[in-house]
Amino acid sequence: MIVTPDGRLTRSHAAKYLGVAEQTLANWRTIGRGPKSFRLGGRVFYRLTDLQAFVDETMQAQ
Repeated sequence: MIVTPDGRLTRSHAAKYLGVAEQTLANWRTIGRGPKSFRLGGRVFYRLTDLQAFVDETMQAQ
């Protein structure tokens, strides 16, 4: 997993971190679900802290 110094991950690396397909993350982003994401230079990124928060919230809901 490649994380930039400021904690950003690409959609590909975020998907691997969460164990889901890249398309799943894209779909979630479209419908407003899933972890927080942002665009930078035309690319979608996820912060590692937001991915972990999403995992924590999802586990609490189960």
